[in-house]
Amino acid sequence: MNRSLINVVLTLGLACGAAAAAAQDLGVKAPPQARAVVIENATVHPVSGPVLEKGHVVFSGGRISAVGSGPAPPSAAAAALRVDASGKHVYPGLIGANTITGLIEVGAVRATLDFSEVGSISPEVRAAVAVNPDSTIIPVTRRNGVLTTAVMPLGGVIPGRASVIRMDGWTWEDLAVKADAGLLVNWPNMRPMSGWWVTTPAEEQQRQQQRELSAIDEAFRTAGAYAGARAAEPATPADLRWEAMRPAIEGRARVFIRANELEQIQSAVAFAVQHKLSAVILGGRDADRCADLLKRHNVGVIVAGTFRLPRRADSDFDEAFVLPQRLEAAGVKWCLATVGGSFETPHERNLPYHAALASAYGLPRDAALRSITLSAAELLGVADTLGSLDAGKAATLILTDGDPLEVTTRVERAWIDGREISLQDKQTELAEKYRERYRQMGLWPTPPGSAAPAGGPGTGAAPAGPTGGSGPAR
Repeated sequence: MNRSLINVVLTLGLACGAAAAAAQDLGVKAPPQARAVVIENATVHPVSGPVLEKGHVVFSGGRISAVGSGPAPPSAAAAALRVDASGKHVYPGLIGANTITGLIEVGAVRATLDFSEVGSISPEVRAAVAVNPDSTIIPVTRRNGVLTTAVMPLGGVIPGRASVIRMDGWTWEDLAVKADAGLLVNWPNMRPMSGWWVTTPAEEQQRQQQRELSAIDEAFRTAGAYAGARAAEPATPADLRWEAMRPAIEGRARVFIRANELEQIQSAVAFAVQHKLSAVILGGRDADRCADLLKRHNVGVIVAGTFRLPRRADSDFDEAFVLPQRLEAAGVKWCLATVGGSFETPHERNLPYHAALASAYGLPRDAALRSITLSAAELLGVADTLGSLDAGKAATLILTDGDPLEVTTRVERAWIDGREISLQDKQTELAEKYRERYRQMGLWPTPPGSAAPAGGPGTGAAPAGPTGGSGPAR
Protein backbone atom coordinates (compact mmCIF):
# COMPACT_ATOMS: atom_id res chain seq x y z
CA MET A 1 0.00 0.00 0.00
CA ASN A 2 1.56 3.37 -0.94
CA ARG A 3 2.23 5.99 1.71
CA SER A 4 -0.44 8.43 0.52
CA LEU A 5 -3.13 5.77 0.72
CA ILE A 6 -1.97 4.80 4.20
CA ASN A 7 -2.22 8.44 5.27
CA VAL A 8 -5.78 8.64 3.92
CA VAL A 9 -6.81 5.47 5.76
CA LEU A 10 -5.22 6.68 9.02
CA THR A 11 -6.89 10.07 8.68
CA LEU A 12 -10.31 8.51 8.11
CA GLY A 13 -9.77 6.14 11.02
CA LEU A 14 -8.83 8.98 13.35
CA ALA A 15 -11.81 11.03 12.16
CA CYS A 16 -14.20 8.15 12.86
CA GLY A 17 -12.62 7.59 16.26
CA ALA A 18 -12.87 11.27 17.11
CA ALA A 19 -16.52 11.40 16.00
CA ALA A 20 -17.35 8.36 18.11
CA ALA A 21 -15.53 9.81 21.13
CA ALA A 22 -17.25 13.19 20.74
CA ALA A 23 -20.60 11.36 20.60
CA GLN A 24 -20.27 10.09 24.20
CA ASP A 25 -22.42 11.57 26.94
CA LEU A 26 -20.12 12.17 29.93
CA GLY A 27 -22.90 12.58 32.47
CA VAL A 28 -22.99 10.45 35.63
CA LYS A 29 -25.96 8.09 35.90
CA ALA A 30 -28.37 8.53 38.80
CA PRO A 31 -27.96 6.22 41.84
CA PRO A 32 -30.85 4.08 43.16
CA GLN A 33 -33.49 5.91 45.17
CA ALA A 34 -32.37 6.01 48.80
CA ARG A 35 -35.00 8.31 50.28
CA ALA A 36 -38.76 8.51 49.91
CA VAL A 37 -40.10 11.48 47.95
CA VAL A 38 -43.39 13.29 48.54
CA ILE A 39 -44.54 15.70 45.81
CA GLU A 40 -47.27 17.94 47.21
CA ASN A 41 -49.67 20.68 46.08
CA ALA A 42 -49.29 19.72 42.42
CA THR A 43 -51.84 19.28 39.67
CA VAL A 44 -51.49 15.52 39.20
CA HIS A 45 -52.33 13.91 35.85
CA PRO A 46 -52.54 10.14 36.48
CA VAL A 47 -53.77 9.47 32.87
CA SER A 48 -55.57 6.37 34.16
CA GLY A 49 -58.01 8.59 36.05
CA PRO A 50 -59.22 12.18 36.45
CA VAL A 51 -56.88 15.09 37.07
CA LEU A 52 -56.21 15.74 40.77
CA GLU A 53 -56.00 19.37 41.86
CA LYS A 54 -53.58 20.13 44.72
CA GLY A 55 -52.68 16.48 44.73
CA HIS A 56 -49.75 14.42 45.90
CA VAL A 57 -47.54 11.62 44.65
CA VAL A 58 -45.47 9.54 47.07
CA PHE A 59 -42.78 7.09 45.98
CA SER A 60 -39.99 5.09 47.57
CA GLY A 61 -37.78 2.21 46.49
CA GLY A 62 -38.47 3.19 42.89
CA ARG A 63 -42.23 2.54 43.14
CA ILE A 64 -45.25 4.80 43.60
CA SER A 65 -46.92 4.16 46.94
CA ALA A 66 -49.68 6.78 46.94
CA VAL A 67 -51.45 9.15 44.53
CA GLY A 68 -54.36 11.34 45.52
CA SER A 69 -55.91 14.74 46.18
CA GLY A 70 -55.09 16.91 49.14
CA PRO A 71 -52.20 16.45 51.59
CA ALA A 72 -50.09 13.31 51.51
CA PRO A 73 -51.21 10.58 53.94
CA PRO A 74 -49.63 10.63 57.43
CA SER A 75 -48.13 7.24 56.64
CA ALA A 76 -45.74 8.95 54.20
CA ALA A 77 -42.23 8.64 55.59
CA ALA A 78 -41.42 11.47 58.00
CA ALA A 79 -37.87 11.57 56.67
CA ALA A 80 -39.05 11.85 53.06
CA LEU A 81 -37.82 14.54 50.74
CA ARG A 82 -40.80 16.85 50.36
CA VAL A 83 -41.23 18.75 47.10
CA ASP A 84 -43.65 21.68 47.15
CA ALA A 85 -44.98 21.69 43.60
CA SER A 86 -47.46 24.55 43.95
CA GLY A 87 -48.43 25.76 40.48
CA LYS A 88 -46.68 22.79 38.87
CA HIS A 89 -47.91 19.63 37.14
CA VAL A 90 -46.95 15.97 37.54
CA TYR A 91 -47.26 13.56 34.62
CA PRO A 92 -46.06 10.02 33.95
CA GLY A 93 -42.91 9.94 31.85
CA LEU A 94 -43.65 10.04 28.12
CA ILE A 95 -43.02 6.90 26.05
CA GLY A 96 -41.52 6.89 22.55
CA ALA A 97 -42.97 3.73 21.02
CA ASN A 98 -41.00 3.63 17.75
CA THR A 99 -37.33 4.61 17.92
CA ILE A 100 -33.78 3.48 17.25
CA THR A 101 -32.46 5.41 20.25
CA GLY A 102 -28.93 4.37 21.15
CA LEU A 103 -28.46 2.49 17.88
CA ILE A 104 -27.31 5.52 15.91
CA GLU A 105 -25.26 8.56 16.79
CA VAL A 106 -23.68 10.19 13.74
CA GLY A 107 -25.36 9.24 10.47
CA ALA A 108 -22.21 9.81 8.41
CA VAL A 109 -20.04 7.60 10.65
CA ARG A 110 -20.67 3.90 9.99
CA ALA A 111 -19.12 2.88 13.32
CA THR A 112 -21.97 4.58 15.19
CA LEU A 113 -24.75 2.83 13.25
CA ASP A 114 -26.01 -0.41 14.78
CA PHE A 115 -29.70 -0.63 13.88
CA SER A 116 -29.51 -3.28 11.14
CA GLU A 117 -27.96 -6.75 10.89
CA VAL A 118 -26.38 -8.22 7.76
CA GLY A 119 -28.89 -11.04 7.27
CA SER A 120 -32.48 -10.75 6.08
CA ILE A 121 -33.89 -12.94 8.85
CA SER A 122 -32.38 -12.25 12.27
CA PRO A 123 -35.02 -12.96 14.96
CA GLU A 124 -32.29 -13.79 17.50
CA VAL A 125 -31.18 -10.12 17.59
CA ARG A 126 -32.31 -8.09 20.63
CA ALA A 127 -32.12 -4.34 20.12
CA ALA A 128 -31.26 -3.56 23.75
CA VAL A 129 -27.93 -5.38 23.56
CA ALA A 130 -26.65 -2.91 20.96
CA VAL A 131 -27.89 0.28 22.65
CA ASN A 132 -25.15 2.73 23.61
CA PRO A 133 -25.95 3.89 27.18
CA ASP A 134 -23.72 6.95 26.67
CA SER A 135 -25.44 8.21 23.54
CA THR A 136 -25.69 12.01 23.57
CA ILE A 137 -29.19 11.66 22.13
CA ILE A 138 -30.51 10.06 25.33
CA PRO A 139 -30.16 13.11 27.64
CA VAL A 140 -31.44 15.43 24.90
CA THR A 141 -34.56 13.26 24.54
CA ARG A 142 -35.32 12.82 28.23
CA ARG A 143 -34.99 16.56 28.91
CA ASN A 144 -38.33 16.96 27.12
CA GLY A 145 -40.05 14.34 29.24
CA VAL A 146 -39.51 11.21 27.13
CA LEU A 147 -38.21 8.82 29.80
CA THR A 148 -38.89 5.49 28.10
CA THR A 149 -38.50 4.36 24.49
CA ALA A 150 -39.08 1.23 22.44
CA VAL A 151 -36.05 0.45 20.29
CA MET A 152 -37.05 -1.16 16.99
CA PRO A 153 -34.31 -2.62 14.75
CA LEU A 154 -34.44 -2.02 10.99
CA GLY A 155 -33.31 -3.97 7.91
CA GLY A 156 -34.32 -7.28 6.34
CA VAL A 157 -37.74 -8.91 6.56
CA ILE A 158 -37.35 -10.09 10.17
CA PRO A 159 -34.79 -7.66 11.63
CA GLY A 160 -34.90 -8.82 15.24
CA ARG A 161 -36.76 -8.14 18.47
CA ALA A 162 -37.83 -4.85 19.98
CA SER A 163 -36.69 -3.71 23.41
CA VAL A 164 -38.20 -1.21 25.84
CA ILE A 165 -35.54 0.86 27.61
CA ARG A 166 -35.40 3.53 30.32
CA MET A 167 -33.43 6.64 29.45
CA ASP A 168 -30.74 6.40 32.12
CA GLY A 169 -28.34 3.62 33.06
CA TRP A 170 -24.71 2.54 33.08
CA THR A 171 -25.14 -0.54 30.86
CA TRP A 172 -27.72 -1.94 28.46
CA GLU A 173 -28.88 -4.25 31.27
CA ASP A 174 -29.54 -1.17 33.42
CA LEU A 175 -31.45 0.44 30.57
CA ALA A 176 -33.64 -2.56 29.75
CA VAL A 177 -37.21 -2.42 31.03
CA LYS A 178 -38.12 -5.30 28.72
CA ALA A 179 -35.22 -6.64 26.66
CA ASP A 180 -37.55 -8.78 24.53
CA ALA A 181 -40.73 -6.80 23.84
CA GLY A 182 -41.69 -8.62 20.65
CA LEU A 183 -40.65 -9.68 17.16
CA LEU A 184 -40.26 -7.21 14.28
CA VAL A 185 -41.46 -8.01 10.75
CA ASN A 186 -41.04 -5.65 7.79
CA TRP A 187 -43.99 -6.37 5.51
CA PRO A 188 -43.17 -5.92 1.80
CA ASN A 189 -44.98 -3.45 -0.45
CA MET A 190 -48.01 -5.14 -1.98
CA ARG A 191 -48.01 -3.04 -5.15
CA PRO A 192 -45.16 -1.71 -7.26
CA MET A 193 -43.84 1.75 -6.42
CA SER A 194 -43.70 4.39 -9.14
CA GLY A 195 -42.09 7.79 -9.48
CA TRP A 196 -39.06 9.48 -10.93
CA TRP A 197 -36.89 8.14 -8.09
CA VAL A 198 -37.85 4.48 -8.70
CA THR A 199 -35.36 2.69 -10.97
CA THR A 200 -36.51 -0.91 -10.39
CA PRO A 201 -39.02 -2.17 -13.01
CA ALA A 202 -42.48 -3.10 -11.73
CA GLU A 203 -41.97 -6.75 -12.70
CA GLU A 204 -38.81 -7.00 -10.61
CA GLN A 205 -40.55 -5.30 -7.69
CA GLN A 206 -43.30 -7.92 -7.85
CA ARG A 207 -40.77 -10.74 -7.89
CA GLN A 208 -38.98 -9.22 -4.91
CA GLN A 209 -42.30 -8.92 -3.09
CA GLN A 210 -43.02 -12.60 -3.61
CA ARG A 211 -39.54 -13.57 -2.44
CA GLU A 212 -39.97 -11.57 0.76
CA LEU A 213 -43.47 -12.93 1.44
CA SER A 214 -42.20 -16.47 0.90
CA ALA A 215 -39.26 -15.84 3.22
CA ILE A 216 -41.54 -14.56 5.99
CA ASP A 217 -43.99 -17.45 5.58
CA GLU A 218 -41.21 -20.04 5.53
CA ALA A 219 -39.58 -18.54 8.62
CA PHE A 220 -42.82 -18.68 10.63
CA ARG A 221 -43.64 -22.20 9.43
CA THR A 222 -40.17 -23.43 10.31
CA ALA A 223 -40.32 -21.70 13.70
CA GLY A 224 -43.75 -23.24 14.29
CA ALA A 225 -42.47 -26.72 13.47
CA TYR A 226 -39.48 -26.14 15.75
CA ALA A 227 -41.71 -24.96 18.60
CA GLY A 228 -43.89 -28.04 18.19
CA ALA A 229 -40.86 -30.32 18.22
CA ARG A 230 -39.44 -28.67 21.33
CA ALA A 231 -42.78 -28.90 23.13
CA ALA A 232 -43.12 -32.59 22.27
CA GLU A 233 -39.49 -33.44 22.97
CA PRO A 234 -37.53 -30.94 25.13
CA ALA A 235 -34.31 -32.75 24.23
CA THR A 236 -34.62 -31.48 20.65
CA PRO A 237 -31.39 -29.52 19.87
CA ALA A 238 -31.86 -25.78 20.38
CA ASP A 239 -31.64 -23.39 17.45
CA LEU A 240 -31.15 -19.77 18.57
CA ARG A 241 -32.92 -18.35 15.53
CA TRP A 242 -36.13 -20.33 15.91
CA GLU A 243 -35.97 -20.31 19.71
CA ALA A 244 -36.15 -16.51 19.51
CA MET A 245 -39.44 -16.80 17.60
CA ARG A 246 -41.08 -19.26 19.98
CA PRO A 247 -42.74 -16.63 22.23
CA ALA A 248 -44.36 -15.03 19.17
CA ILE A 249 -45.39 -18.38 17.67
CA GLU A 250 -46.93 -19.50 20.97
CA GLY A 251 -48.78 -16.20 21.47
CA ARG A 252 -46.67 -15.13 24.47
CA ALA A 253 -45.10 -12.13 22.75
CA ARG A 254 -46.23 -9.45 20.33
CA VAL A 255 -45.31 -9.29 16.67
CA PHE A 256 -44.78 -5.72 15.45
CA ILE A 257 -45.43 -5.61 11.72
CA ARG A 258 -44.26 -2.55 9.79
CA ALA A 259 -46.99 -1.76 7.29
CA ASN A 260 -48.37 1.52 5.98
CA GLU A 261 -50.36 1.06 2.77
CA LEU A 262 -53.89 -0.36 2.89
CA GLU A 263 -52.92 -3.52 1.01
CA GLN A 264 -49.91 -4.03 3.27
CA ILE A 265 -52.01 -3.77 6.42
CA GLN A 266 -54.72 -6.09 5.07
CA SER A 267 -52.15 -8.69 4.03
CA ALA A 268 -50.29 -8.43 7.34
CA VAL A 269 -53.48 -8.84 9.39
CA ALA A 270 -54.51 -11.88 7.31
CA PHE A 271 -51.09 -13.42 7.97
CA ALA A 272 -51.34 -12.70 11.70
CA VAL A 273 -54.79 -14.30 11.87
CA GLN A 274 -53.58 -17.35 9.93
CA HIS A 275 -50.65 -17.88 12.31
CA LYS A 276 -52.59 -16.82 15.44
CA LEU A 277 -50.18 -14.01 16.24
CA SER A 278 -50.67 -11.17 18.72
CA ALA A 279 -50.00 -8.47 16.13
CA VAL A 280 -49.45 -4.73 16.31
CA ILE A 281 -49.18 -2.66 13.13
CA LEU A 282 -46.24 -0.27 13.15
CA GLY A 283 -46.64 2.74 10.85
CA GLY A 284 -50.30 2.45 9.94
CA ARG A 285 -50.58 5.33 7.47
CA ASP A 286 -53.79 3.87 5.98
CA ALA A 287 -55.03 2.25 9.20
CA ASP A 288 -58.20 4.35 9.27
CA ARG A 289 -59.21 2.85 5.91
CA CYS A 290 -59.37 -0.64 7.43
CA ALA A 291 -60.36 0.22 11.00
CA ASP A 292 -63.13 -2.40 11.10
CA LEU A 293 -60.63 -5.13 10.16
CA LEU A 294 -58.19 -4.03 12.86
CA LYS A 295 -60.89 -3.79 15.51
CA ARG A 296 -62.42 -7.14 14.58
CA HIS A 297 -59.10 -8.95 15.03
CA ASN A 298 -57.93 -6.89 18.02
CA VAL A 299 -54.87 -5.59 16.18
CA GLY A 300 -53.36 -2.42 17.63
CA VAL A 301 -51.60 0.35 15.71
CA ILE A 302 -48.50 2.37 16.59
CA VAL A 303 -49.00 5.43 14.40
CA ALA A 304 -45.63 6.63 13.10
CA GLY A 305 -45.96 10.36 13.65
CA THR A 306 -48.05 13.28 12.49
CA PHE A 307 -45.16 15.34 11.06
CA ARG A 308 -45.66 13.87 7.59
CA LEU A 309 -46.70 15.09 4.18
CA PRO A 310 -49.68 13.53 2.36
CA ARG A 311 -48.72 10.31 0.60
CA ARG A 312 -50.76 10.75 -2.56
CA ALA A 313 -51.41 13.65 -4.88
CA ASP A 314 -55.16 13.47 -4.22
CA SER A 315 -54.84 13.18 -0.41
CA ASP A 316 -56.10 15.90 1.92
CA PHE A 317 -53.36 18.11 3.34
CA ASP A 318 -54.25 17.03 6.88
CA GLU A 319 -54.16 13.29 6.15
CA ALA A 320 -51.55 12.55 8.84
CA PHE A 321 -52.95 15.07 11.33
CA VAL A 322 -56.44 13.54 11.52
CA LEU A 323 -55.43 9.86 11.50
CA PRO A 324 -55.22 9.58 15.32
CA GLN A 325 -58.68 11.15 15.75
CA ARG A 326 -60.17 8.73 13.20
CA LEU A 327 -58.65 5.68 14.91
CA GLU A 328 -59.86 6.94 18.28
CA ALA A 329 -63.38 7.45 16.95
CA ALA A 330 -63.37 3.98 15.36
CA GLY A 331 -62.41 2.31 18.64
CA VAL A 332 -59.11 0.91 17.40
CA LYS A 333 -56.34 0.33 19.95
CA TRP A 334 -53.58 2.74 19.02
CA CYS A 335 -50.80 4.94 20.30
CA LEU A 336 -48.69 7.69 18.77
CA ALA A 337 -44.96 7.64 18.11
CA THR A 338 -42.56 9.47 15.84
CA VAL A 339 -41.51 8.30 12.38
CA GLY A 340 -38.70 6.36 14.04
CA GLY A 341 -36.16 6.32 11.20
CA SER A 342 -32.51 7.28 11.35
CA PHE A 343 -33.19 10.92 10.43
CA GLU A 344 -35.76 11.24 13.23
CA THR A 345 -33.62 9.85 16.05
CA PRO A 346 -32.24 13.21 17.25
CA HIS A 347 -35.82 14.54 17.26
CA GLU A 348 -37.55 11.94 19.44
CA ARG A 349 -37.80 14.79 21.95
CA ASN A 350 -40.55 16.24 19.71
CA LEU A 351 -42.90 13.35 20.55
CA PRO A 352 -45.33 15.49 22.60
CA TYR A 353 -45.70 17.91 19.70
CA HIS A 354 -46.79 15.09 17.38
CA ALA A 355 -49.61 14.51 19.88
CA ALA A 356 -50.33 18.23 20.11
CA LEU A 357 -50.78 18.44 16.34
CA ALA A 358 -53.25 15.55 16.44
CA SER A 359 -55.11 17.35 19.23
CA ALA A 360 -55.31 20.50 17.13
CA TYR A 361 -57.03 18.43 14.43
CA GLY A 362 -59.81 16.88 16.49
CA LEU A 363 -58.24 14.38 18.88
CA PRO A 364 -59.41 15.03 22.48
CA ARG A 365 -56.62 16.41 24.66
CA ASP A 366 -56.78 13.56 27.17
CA ALA A 367 -56.58 11.00 24.34
CA ALA A 368 -53.55 12.83 22.94
CA LEU A 369 -51.76 12.59 26.30
CA ARG A 370 -52.79 8.96 26.72
CA SER A 371 -51.43 8.13 23.26
CA ILE A 372 -47.87 8.88 24.38
CA THR A 373 -48.17 7.41 27.87
CA LEU A 374 -50.58 4.65 28.89
CA SER A 375 -51.70 3.59 25.39
CA ALA A 376 -48.06 3.26 24.34
CA ALA A 377 -47.30 1.18 27.43
CA GLU A 378 -50.25 -1.12 26.67
CA LEU A 379 -49.20 -1.81 23.09
CA LEU A 380 -45.59 -2.39 24.17
CA GLY A 381 -46.61 -4.77 26.94
CA VAL A 382 -45.29 -2.68 29.85
CA ALA A 383 -48.51 -1.14 31.18
CA ASP A 384 -48.11 -3.07 34.44
CA THR A 385 -45.20 -0.78 35.37
CA LEU A 386 -45.35 2.31 33.13
CA GLY A 387 -47.68 4.77 31.45
CA SER A 388 -49.72 6.15 34.35
CA LEU A 389 -49.41 7.36 37.94
CA ASP A 390 -50.82 4.51 40.01
CA ALA A 391 -49.73 2.90 43.25
CA GLY A 392 -47.42 -0.02 42.57
CA LYS A 393 -46.11 1.27 39.25
CA ALA A 394 -42.59 2.50 38.61
CA ALA A 395 -41.92 6.03 39.82
CA THR A 396 -41.09 7.27 36.32
CA LEU A 397 -42.56 10.74 36.12
CA ILE A 398 -41.96 14.38 35.27
CA LEU A 399 -42.61 17.69 37.05
CA THR A 400 -43.46 20.50 34.63
CA ASP A 401 -44.55 24.12 34.65
CA GLY A 402 -47.41 23.39 32.22
CA ASP A 403 -48.89 21.03 29.67
CA PRO A 404 -46.08 18.95 28.04
CA LEU A 405 -47.92 19.18 24.71
CA GLU A 406 -47.17 22.90 24.67
CA VAL A 407 -43.81 23.97 23.19
CA THR A 408 -43.36 26.62 25.90
CA THR A 409 -43.63 24.11 28.76
CA ARG A 410 -40.42 23.19 30.59
CA VAL A 411 -39.74 19.88 32.28
CA GLU A 412 -38.24 21.06 35.59
CA ARG A 413 -37.50 17.73 37.28
CA ALA A 414 -37.70 14.07 36.29
CA TRP A 415 -37.45 10.70 38.03
CA ILE A 416 -36.86 7.25 36.52
CA ASP A 417 -37.68 4.39 38.90
CA GLY A 418 -37.53 6.93 41.73
CA ARG A 419 -34.04 8.12 40.77
CA GLU A 420 -33.93 11.84 40.09
CA ILE A 421 -32.05 12.25 36.83
CA SER A 422 -30.06 15.15 35.50
CA LEU A 423 -31.74 17.30 32.88
CA GLN A 424 -28.44 18.63 31.65
CA ASP A 425 -27.28 17.63 28.19
CA LYS A 426 -24.96 18.73 25.43
CA GLN A 427 -27.33 21.51 24.39
CA THR A 428 -27.70 22.98 27.88
CA GLU A 429 -23.92 22.92 28.28
CA LEU A 430 -23.43 24.68 24.97
CA ALA A 431 -26.09 27.25 25.85
CA GLU A 432 -24.33 28.03 29.12
CA LYS A 433 -20.95 28.15 27.40
CA TYR A 434 -22.07 30.90 25.04
CA ARG A 435 -24.02 32.78 27.72
CA GLU A 436 -20.73 32.98 29.59
CA ARG A 437 -19.14 34.55 26.53
CA TYR A 438 -21.74 37.30 26.52
CA ARG A 439 -21.38 37.74 30.29
CA GLN A 440 -17.71 38.41 29.73
CA MET A 441 -18.69 41.00 27.13
CA GLY A 442 -21.12 42.60 29.57
CA LEU A 443 -24.08 41.66 27.36
CA TRP A 444 -25.69 38.98 29.58
CA PRO A 445 -26.71 39.35 33.24
CA THR A 446 -24.73 37.62 35.94
CA PRO A 447 -26.81 34.95 37.78
CA PRO A 448 -28.07 36.23 41.19
CA GLY A 449 -25.64 35.45 43.95
CA SER A 450 -22.74 34.82 41.60
CA ALA A 451 -19.53 36.79 42.05
CA ALA A 452 -18.23 38.35 38.87
CA PRO A 453 -14.97 36.61 37.93
CA ALA A 454 -11.88 38.42 36.80
CA GLY A 455 -12.85 38.06 33.15
CA GLY A 456 -14.46 41.50 33.03
CA PRO A 457 -17.61 43.40 33.97
CA GLY A 458 -20.89 41.54 33.89
CA THR A 459 -19.29 38.11 33.85
CA GLY A 460 -20.42 35.21 35.96
CA ALA A 461 -19.67 31.58 36.59
CA ALA A 462 -21.80 28.81 35.15
CA PRO A 463 -24.71 27.98 37.47
CA ALA A 464 -24.66 24.85 39.55
CA GLY A 465 -26.12 21.63 38.18
CA PRO A 466 -29.41 20.19 39.54
CA THR A 467 -27.64 18.22 42.28
CA GLY A 468 -25.53 21.13 43.49
CA GLY A 469 -22.38 20.45 41.45
CA SER A 470 -21.23 22.23 38.37
CA GLY A 471 -22.22 19.23 36.29
CA PRO A 472 -19.86 17.29 34.01
CA ALA A 473 -19.00 18.76 30.64
CA ARG A 474 -20.42 16.89 27.69
